[in-house]
Amino acid sequence: MKEGLLFLAHRIPFPPNKGDKIRSFHLLRHLSERYAIHLGAFVDDPDDWRYQDALKPYCASIKLLPLNQRHAKLASLTGLLSGEALTLPYYRNRELKCWAGELAACGKVTRGLAFSSAMAQFMPDAIRHRVLDMVDVDSDKWTQYAATQRWPLSWVYAREGRKLAEWEAHMAEGFDATLLVSQAEAALLRQRAPRAHHKISAFENGVDADYFSPARDYANPYATDVQGIVFTGAMDYWPNIDAVTWFARQIFPAVREAVPGAQFTIVGSRPAEAVNELARESGVTVTGSVPDVRPYLAHAACAVAPLRIARGVQNKVLEAMAMARPVVASAQAAEGLRAQAGRDFILAQGEAGFAQAVVAQLRTATSAAGARDCILAHYDWAHNLSAIDSLFEGAPTDVPPVTPPVFEIAQT
Repeated sequence: MKEGLLFLAHRIPFPPNKGDKIRSFHLLRHLSERYAIHLGAFVDDPDDWRYQDALKPYCASIKLLPLNQRHAKLASLTGLLSGEALTLPYYRNRELKCWAGELAACGKVTRGLAFSSAMAQFMPDAIRHRVLDMVDVDSDKWTQYAATQRWPLSWVYAREGRKLAEWEAHMAEGFDATLLVSQAEAALLRQRAPRAHHKISAFENGVDADYFSPARDYANPYATDVQGIVFTGAMDYWPNIDAVTWFARQIFPAVREAVPGAQFTIVGSRPAEAVNELARESGVTVTGSVPDVRPYLAHAACAVAPLRIARGVQNKVLEAMAMARPVVASAQAAEGLRAQAGRDFILAQGEAGFAQAVVAQLRTATSAAGARDCILAHYDWAHNLSAIDSLFEGAPTDVPPVTPPVFEIAQT
């Protein structure tokens, strides 16, 4: 009989090809091969309830709880009175806490994985091997947000950055091991939590290279006279909103002047009002949710990742590379990539530099076979996930070995 493992996630880890659920799903599937998974997760999108049955093959039991984002935002304000990060009361839930505690008390779970720092608050102390997949150092993202906003939001975001950083360090010290999505993120957390230095490491994301294969025949979603530039991602997520707004308004006009047939297509679910407004710009299309992003990648002249606020490794970049599409990325979007700029992707800086890089790609219209080779060499899920197995079996300090940072810039 498999031993029980408590898996706690801030969002239901399904479907397996959707944004921030990709990593959590592959973790769930991998661990379910060895352990009886007891999954506790929030559902913040009513459409996601339909995935409950799809999770059953991987789980011994499932506890899904609705998360009303409007109510959660109001609840988060109690953090101003308690002195804690607003993220914690946003997710606080007595029912989930009791459910997890009962599983640990009756011996059904002896190991646990909390996916995201917010879920660490629900992990019972009684569990023997407790692993936290923080994914990113989210506190730094809030600090970046603060620099882009006016008061009072700038103050709120700066405070959240400080308070969440305290929580992250405290959890890294309390858990047996803490994982990040890249070595750069792990290095940052080690600096902030020096007493937990020996327990902090990283495992990189993977890509389903068979699913994101350029060899398949995809129907062309673009008009025949269009040279497509594509951005993919959840379009209610502030860094993505900022990225496409900056590109559409400050960069794309220069691209379209040089290449009149250029079209910028924003592909992603739940587009915010600010994103929908971009469709009024000449040559800009906003699709909203689509059943499959692969046709948009396969037939694009290039993919862009003009992120100015970013943490960790961007799945959108990995997926475009797997499809052998040239990717023009900012330094923020490229941070942590096991890839070489100038060979596997195109590094662009500033508005003029970004426009020039995109125009050059539209004019050459070349594929990026080397980018796919990079994915096949470094982003295999099975290989990357194997590094975490010892965390649930050995001593608490058995963390995967640390390797040097992998982001390189080609010398010219």
